[in-house]
Parts: sequence; C-alpha cells; structure tokens
Amino acid sequence: MIVLVLGAGQLAQMMALASKPLNIEVRAYDVGSERVIDPLSLNVNYGDLTENIKIADVITAEFEHINHDVLKMCEQSGKLFPSSQAIKTGGDRRLEKTLLEQVGVANAKYKIVANKTDFDAAIESLTLPLIMKSALAGYDGKGQWRLKSKSESEAIWQDIQQFIEGDTSGQPQAIVIEQMVPFDREVSMVGVRSQNGQTLAYPLTENHHNNGVLSISLANNQHQHQQLQHQATQAFDKIANKLNYVGVLAIEFFQVGETLLVNEIAPRVHNSGHWTQQGADTCQFENHIRAVCQLPLGSTELVRPSAMINILGTDVIPNSILSIPSMAIHWYGKSKRSGRKMGHINVCGKNKAELISRLNQLSEILPIADFPDVSDYVKSL
Repeated sequence: MIVLVLGAGQLAQMMALASKPLNIEVRAYDVGSERVIDPLSLNVNYGDLTENIKIADVITAEFEHINHDVLKMCEQSGKLFPSSQAIKTGGDRRLEKTLLEQVGVANAKYKIVANKTDFDAAIESLTLPLIMKSALAGYDGKGQWRLKSKSESEAIWQDIQQFIEGDTSGQPQAIVIEQMVPFDREVSMVGVRSQNGQTLAYPLTENHHNNGVLSISLANNQHQHQQLQHQATQAFDKIANKLNYVGVLAIEFFQVGETLLVNEIAPRVHNSGHWTQQGADTCQFENHIRAVCQLPLGSTELVRPSAMINILGTDVIPNSILSIPSMAIHWYGKSKRSGRKMGHINVCGKNKAELISRLNQLSEILPIADFPDVSDYVKSL
C-alpha cells in the first residue's frame, strides 16, 4: 500500500517511520519543489503530483496550509483523508470559528476583521486586552498581534494592513480578533477517528510555550483531571464527527478553572503529541496511518508518564543526555535556522516523580542559551 502525504516535513518523516512495520510505503509531496519524494531519504524523486495521485492508495496531509487547487485534485481522486474541507477548516480561523459555533464548543469571544471599519468596531465591542490572529497562514506565533491599550491601535492596524496587502496565499485574508483569555494553563488533546466513526483520544497534555512556540508537552496519569479529559473528549467527538473526519486531529485548549475553551484545531498529527512515540501504546503517527488506511485503530492508552521537549534553532546537544534512562532524541535532518524546529527529545518515567527527576537531570545538561525555559518549567512541576 502507498500513502501520499501532502507536505514533506518532519511530520511526514515520522509517519513514514511509523508505517514501515505495517509494510506501508509513504511518499511526500514537497510543496516547494512540487515533486514527490521519499520523506526519509529526500533525494529519491518519484515524479510529479498528478502521476503519484494515480499510484497512491491513500492521500493525506501533514499540514493545513495547502494550495486549494492541490486539495481539489486530491479530493477528486476519492483517496483524500481527511477531507479537503477539514484541512481548509484547520487552515482558516474563520471556518474554524464557524465550526466551533455549529457544534456548540466553547471558545474565546471574537470578531472577524477585513478592514479598518471592522477593526475599530471590534475594539469597541470587545474587552481589552485583545489578541489578533491572521485568518490564514498563521502558526507558531506568526501573524499575531496583541493590543493592550487603545493608544496602540493605530500602529497595530498599520502593521496588520501591510500584512493583509502583502498576503500571497491566493485566498481573501482577514484577521480574527479575540478577547484574551486569563487561562490557568494550556492543554491539548490529540485524538483519532476511523472511517467508520470510531474515536479514540490520548490523555490531555499540558503544554508550555515560549514566545508563541511550543517548548514542552507533558502527559501524565492525572486522575484528578478526569472531568477535563471528559470535556476535551466530548469536544473532540463533536468536532471530528461534524467534519466526518478521518485520521488524527489535535485540539488546543485554554483551561480556565474547570472549563476548557478551544484555542485552535489542527487537522493532522501534532507537535504536542510527539510524546506518544515513547509514552503511548500506539503513537499518533501510526494511528493516523491506520485510520486513513482503514486498519483497526491502536490503543491510545498512556503506558508511562512522558514529556516532550522541542529542539529549536540548534543542531547540537550534549551527547551526555543519552545517559538518562528512558530518553530518546528525534532529529529531523534540517539545516539550522534560528527558531526552527530541528528535533525533539522524549523523556519517560514509571511515575510522575521519576519523570520529573529525569527532566531535572536533562535540564542540568541542556544549554540554557538553547533551552532557556526548560529548567524553570521543570521546577514548577
């Protein structure tokens, strides 16, 4: 069986690694070169997209910002999972907000802004502080602005206007203005839905961000948070069922007291689910492949408390971290660039205390310049 992945980054790479034991071949469409390649070797060229759509048994995606003409071609083949509408919804905050309202899932108060009149009206109707996010092409803190005082509004609008005018997505751009949520913590749920409608969810994961980019994710047996797990699972089921979704879907939440508010959804395998490679019965990458290939879903049970630390902007870390038990490094094979996701580290323990002990060991070894917030976060656990 051949699975064609739209996108040729690290998520396609990890899907390919998880597919090998299932005797499934993964090919990846590189949106930059517009060629289909081997996501593991990168130098194997399988030809153009049209040819590979014919060859593939299944088509899926590793990210949501895909040219709509490409999505249309893949949808017409009858092989695309999840659907183009699901992928577009994850890539457009306007569609995402509409979906959340349709299924009755709580999220932050918001207004959609396309011009200065909309912008001024939104500021008057919402309570400051506000966060402003591009409807399209925003990720890892990009395409975002924060408004704390009305005196800043004119300067921010000028910046937003330049952003909108310079957009190259080929789709009408806009800004979604949200009332900032005074949350207790950020959490996410990664779940999977099969073609016959079965859904399974991984444990709710606590996330720590640095400058808008995910830094650390922590998955633990949190019996005291079963009510939150239930809330998140209900939200996942409502969203996935409405989209008739197939594959892995991630939902990011703000926790406010005992209530979860959706921040955003991602129609794909997700950075906050990388811990599943060492900490879950079946990792998110294998479960995504199982779902789109109509294979039985694997268990999403947490087998041991686990944490994931992103490696950002560096291609060197001390080899001495390999001395820490139940620790695994996953490099993506990318060229170094400031802020770029170069790889991740997974750490596990038989219980939370052992996991924290190993995270402490890790934080003492990792260079503070490259991992500035790991030590402080670990101390807060």
